[in-house]
Amino acid sequence: MGYGSVPFSARGYFDFMPNPRGSYGQGEKFTQANIKDFGYGDLRDVLAGVDLLEQRFPIDKDREGVTGWSYGGFMTMFAVTQTTRFKAAVAGAGISNWQSYYGENAIDTWMIPYFGASVYDDPAVYGKMSAINFIKQVKTPTLIVVGDRDGECPAPQSYEFWRALKTLGVKTEMVVYPNEGHLFHTPAHQKDVLLRMIAWFNDNLR
Repeated sequence: MGYGSVPFSARGYFDFMPNPRGSYGQGEKFTQANIKDFGYGDLRDVLAGVDLLEQRFPIDKDREGVTGWSYGGFMTMFAVTQTTRFKAAVAGAGISNWQSYYGENAIDTWMIPYFGASVYDDPAVYGKMSAINFIKQVKTPTLIVVGDRDGECPAPQSYEFWRALKTLGVKTEMVVYPNEGHLFHTPAHQKDVLLRMIAWFNDNLR
């Protein structure tokens, strides 16, 4: 689920929407470029884009945030474990632990081609790409949102990340929306997510 740049631009934010490796639109080789490498090469691509923007535009480096939904939610969770350059984060329907995710989600047929084996045969490759295994490195205030009926990125993934941050004393909040799946359909919930995102960035990027 994405809200586009309009709500943020209207409030003075510059919205950068990168297309890192693993995404569509640049051929099959590009789409498969993050096999067994979730969060590493694609995060380098995102950060390289941010570096370029900082060179070209008058961007305040102390007021940069990161957000994403689904795989973007995973990327947000992973990013805050790898860098402290972002001062606020909002992870929507994310994945914090690929090992536990393997047995929780309803769409696991895509996983073996990207991980090379099942989690039972090669747990290490799942572990190295799991944000939860680097959780002690997080300093970024992180808001976490998810639907309670999400079968693609189940709510326990968000809970696991939120619980770890809370235990470690990192500023965090989690909101679970009732009767919502991977994409929210209730207008009131769609609006609430957007308002919470904006408020979180406003509060933490001052």
